[in-house]
Amino acid sequence: MDIDKFISENRPDEGGDTFQLENSKLLDIAVDGKVVTKAGAMVAYEGDLTFTGSSNAEGGIKGFIKSKATSEGTPVMNVEGTGHLYVADDAKEIQVMDLDAGESISVNGNDVLAFESSVDYSISTIGSISGASAGGLTNVFLEGPGSIAITTHGNPLVLTPPVKTDPQATVAWSANNSPSSSVNRSLSDMVGQSSGEQYQLEFSNPDGFVIVQPFEEGNPQQ
Repeated sequence: MDIDKFISENRPDEGGDTFQLENSKLLDIAVDGKVVTKAGAMVAYEGDLTFTGSSNAEGGIKGFIKSKATSEGTPVMNVEGTGHLYVADDAKEIQVMDLDAGESISVNGNDVLAFESSVDYSISTIGSISGASAGGLTNVFLEGPGSIAITTHGNPLVLTPPVKTDPQATVAWSANNSPSSSVNRSLSDMVGQSSGEQYQLEFSNPDGFVIVQPFEEGNPQQ
C-alpha cells in the first residue's frame, strides 16, 4: 500500500455522532462542551480542549473507580471545550451505547471509558464475595440521557437472566437486575480453593440483561 492510500484509508471518518468509533478499539468524541473520560485514555486530540480532574472521589473525577480494598482510585477527567478527542484503553474493544432519559446501566468501574456530561452517575460497591476472590466489585451506575462508552476484552456476550457469572468476567448489567452472591461448591472442589470461580454473581430478573467478556480481569488494582 502506498503512503497516500494508507493516509486516506486511515483518516478519521466524518460523522455527526458525538461518540463515533474509528475502529473497534478507538473512539472519536466530538466534544462541544464537556465529557468525562477515563484518565490516561487520550491518544490524540484536535481543537481547543482542556483536561481537569478533582481529588474528591465523591465528586466523581479522581477515584470514582475506587478499590475498596486499597483505597486507590483509577482517575478520570473532565474534558471541556470544542474539538475531537480520541480515546482508547489497552487495545480493548469499545462498546458505545445511547441511553434514553431514565434508562440506566451498571458498569464495572474498570470498564468505563467515557460518557457525556448529560449522563448522571453514582458509585456502588458490591460487597466482597469471599473477600479477595471477587475483590468487592466497584460499579458505576449510569443514567441517561446521553452516550456512554465501555470496554471489553474481546467481543462481549449479552445474557438474559436467570444466569450466574464469574465476577471477574462480568462487565455490566441492566440497572433493574442487581446481583446477589452465589457459591458453587462443586467448582470449588474441581478448581481448588485458590480460584475465584466458585464464587458467582447471580442475576434473576428475566426482564434485564448481563454483559460478560471472554476474559477474567482479576482485581482492578492488581
